[in-house]
Amino acid sequence: MNEVINTLTNHRSIRSYTVQPVNDEDLTAIIEAFHAAPTSINGQQVTVISVQEKETKAKIAELAGNQAWIAQAPVFLLFCADFNRAKLAADLSGEELVITEGLESIIVGSTDVGIAMGNAMAAAESLGLGIVPIGGARREPLELIKLLGLPEYVFPVCGLVVGHPADLSAKKPRLPQAAVWHKEKYNSDLEDYIKQYDEEVSDYMKKRTNGQETRNWSQTVSSLYNRIYYPEVRRMLENQGFNFI
Repeated sequence: MNEVINTLTNHRSIRSYTVQPVNDEDLTAIIEAFHAAPTSINGQQVTVISVQEKETKAKIAELAGNQAWIAQAPVFLLFCADFNRAKLAADLSGEELVITEGLESIIVGSTDVGIAMGNAMAAAESLGLGIVPIGGARREPLELIKLLGLPEYVFPVCGLVVGHPADLSAKKPRLPQAAVWHKEKYNSDLEDYIKQYDEEVSDYMKKRTNGQETRNWSQTVSSLYNRIYYPEVRRMLENQGFNFI
């Protein structure tokens, strides 16, 4: 395997960081990697806000559900779906911005953010830095919008913590490849793969917590997905001018 594939397949989320700062050269390289990612119709509807000020990171950590590693790490990157520039371009061209009148804008913006964030994660890890994605950036979106001054047509999708690992987490097991790679058509016979994976995850959790936790993947996913994960997101998007048609 080449080094790119080694970096990608060696991923693990880091939730403990040293006080060593991320130097400007490395941070710029991460931003350049996200900036080079492809976007729908070259619309470039992704914006990243880098936060290094301690008080702001502490507030973001609180808004994201008291995730201490956001405040601990030297850099927090907020990835936003951004149609503000598209609105300005439409105004300059004498056109209307129609995409935000439907769900397509959410799909396009979130997809582009995901691609860009994948680039940033790979770049950071290739530099020996640790990262952890923060879905909790959507937990209190209206407060985060106010804190970071996001304009209309811009909404936070996900955050990324970046720093020097204090220790390397154990690599979390994944579903068997046959459960996620379907050849020619979808294979619906997945129950045995999930049962096998549940045993692996339960064993992983037991070792990770010194026997204090044995929950498996099915238990974790079902407990999280039996409710609306971040109920404020829809209201925030509607307040930002997005409609769910």
